Amino acid sequence: MNTTRTARLFASILLLAFPIAAHSAQTASELAAALASGDRIAVEKERDAGRKPAEVVTFLGIEPGMTVLDLIAAGGYYTEVLSVVVGDAGKVYAQNPPSVLEMRDGANDKAMTARLSDSRLSNVERVDQNLADAKITPGSIDVAMTALNFHDIYNGRGPAAADSFLADVYRLLKPGGVLGIIDHRGNASENNNELHRIDESLVRAAIEASPFELEASSDILQNPQDDHTLNVFDPSIRGKTDRFVLRLRKPPAPQSAAKEAAKAAAKK
Repeated sequence: MNTTRTARLFASILLLAFPIAAHSAQTASELAAALASGDRIAVEKERDAGRKPAEVVTFLGIEPGMTVLDLIAAGGYYTEVLSVVVGDAGKVYAQNPPSVLEMRDGANDKAMTARLSDSRLSNVERVDQNLADAKITPGSIDVAMTALNFHDIYNGRGPAAADSFLADVYRLLKPGGVLGIIDHRGNASENNNELHRIDESLVRAAIEASPFELEASSDILQNPQDDHTLNVFDPSIRGKTDRFVLRLRKPPAPQSAAKEAAKAAAKK
């Protein structure tokens, strides 16, 4: 058995000792009811039908009391969802690069400011910095997630930028922590940069090259009616694109060292 296969077998065995929570403190249906009954703005409650946030956070294993990170949070749709889920005992970091806050005449900055005004979401802290510079204690995050952003990093700035993004998230997560990636599925034959999509195989390849383990994928946001040829902002498909949901795991410390050593050996 080669070194890489041995490391993967060892990784799989160790993961059994650090499984994702079998269930959240609330079921997906209970979370959906809580999100629907709260004081979230009506248009965001309407978006829940397409985004299925309760199912997504349940799949990622997010529970009350956790410290979570909303990566490239934009105006904060998921920031507020996470705030409700983790509750008063938890904490949410809403991270945005300055460029995201400045786009469209500062629309995301204004939306986030309004969302957090009057300490409305008291468990949320804004992090208006590039991820590499974020003032977040390394190894302090239980779960991080990014929704519909990975394609912009990969397509706009290249595979190296995607690698750096994954490395920065990995550094901030606790051993055994989770990263969730949601994105618009694209066809390999299309110009996904123009369509704001990404071929899932490229994301999986970036994960394979990182220290993360791809633990699971979900069809929660699957839409067979989307053939992946339209721009995601096309009115006929906006909010209804076929999206993949991936759950990545930062291995527990011994496993992490084993995987990184195996990858280094495989490259020689």
